[in-house]
Amino acid sequence: MNLNRANDYQKNAILTASPSELTLMLYDGAIKFCNIALIGLEKKDMEKVNTNLKKAQAIITELRITLDHKYPVWEDFDRVYDYIYRCLVEGNIQKDSEIVEEALRRIREMRDTWKEVMRLSAGGGK
Repeated sequence: MNLNRANDYQKNAILTASPSELTLMLYDGAIKFCNIALIGLEKKDMEKVNTNLKKAQAIITELRITLDHKYPVWEDFDRVYDYIYRCLVEGNIQKDSEIVEEALRRIREMRDTWKEVMRLSAGGGK
């Protein structure tokens, strides 16, 4: 029963989130899946590694395809997402925690930058 409430809460949070909050949720999801994959690497659970890195790849793909091309900075974001995606793929192929950790560092940087943008825009740039 508690699981149903948690699922309902999560669905409601997604349905009522602003586009910027949804982006933050995507970053958080990618971080979560990378962390689960790293645990899988430690435990030699290659199925867990593969499943979760593929989920992180899907999130990075979603972030890439939703870039707004009307802003020149989209190309910079696209290059970073491409790098992260390639790290996730390579980390999955080689089952290399250092490569996955590099992707995770970059995702965290992007998430932290996004959180700061959200904070600044909510405060009117103060």
